[in-house]
Amino acid sequence: MKVLQFTIPVPGDKNIIVQHDLLPYFYPHLHRHDEIQLTWIQKGEGTLVVDNNMYPFGPNEIYYLGANQPHVFKSDPMYFSPKSKRKVQAITIHFNPNGKLASLFDLAEMKHIQTFLQKHNNGFIVPSEQISDISHKIQQVSKSNNTDQMIAFIDLLKKFTSIQKLKELSSISNLTTVSEHDGIRLSHIYHYIMANYAKSITLEDVAQQAHMTPQAFCRYFKKRTLHTFVSFLNEVRINEACKKLTTGDSDSVSISTIAYNCGFNTVTNFNRVFKTVIGKSPSEYVDDYFRSTYEENTTV
Repeated sequence: MKVLQFTIPVPGDKNIIVQHDLLPYFYPHLHRHDEIQLTWIQKGEGTLVVDNNMYPFGPNEIYYLGANQPHVFKSDPMYFSPKSKRKVQAITIHFNPNGKLASLFDLAEMKHIQTFLQKHNNGFIVPSEQISDISHKIQQVSKSNNTDQMIAFIDLLKKFTSIQKLKELSSISNLTTVSEHDGIRLSHIYHYIMANYAKSITLEDVAQQAHMTPQAFCRYFKKRTLHTFVSFLNEVRINEACKKLTTGDSDSVSISTIAYNCGFNTVTNFNRVFKTVIGKSPSEYVDDYFRSTYEENTTV
């Protein structure tokens, strides 16, 4: 048994499974499945945990997850509030290239697509400049049936093979050897940290959530995630800071306010950790983000 080995519900004899989600929040548990997953986030914000890496996600982003790649789209804490009226919305396509579709990908005419799938089993983020085209093709798969759906599906995969320099979600999977019991425990730990990142969280607090001593928790967490508790907490906080720095109302909120709202006690510490995690200062990150956004908009 592996990290919550999830079985995708397959309607009838379908080989291309299209799932439409309109929910209070995304499925909150770390899991994996035999199928490759392609998810177009239409509404909702949070953090994607995949293998031992984290990425902030938001509306109109598309993620490709490899077969059996442990992952969870963890919605932001505000989505779990009892009074929350927020909704998440997404279209997800699942398919198993090693199941009944294997004979299709074994065809000589499909070898370039098969090679692409094998090369990208660590997943990737669809580049922003490709979102419009890829989301349109996802909709075509979603709205089609039978032969038309298969043609649209192949056309979608063909489009992927033409995209250059795809950003991998992970370089190596360390979580595939984690048991189902550990998967549930790690998911609980992730949820606790992501729900409380803005507060002062101690090692003792998190160890208590895992029903372990601090020393045992440190060994357990590092072995299974390749993160220390502090490095994981810092990445969660910096991911949240990146989201806050690039939202529409960020001009009216100072970097120091964002630092404190993300759980940092001093701006100096925030700047140091931010540069360690992101590779640039907060102000450089903001400048680069809006410069690239402007360039993308002016070239469309």
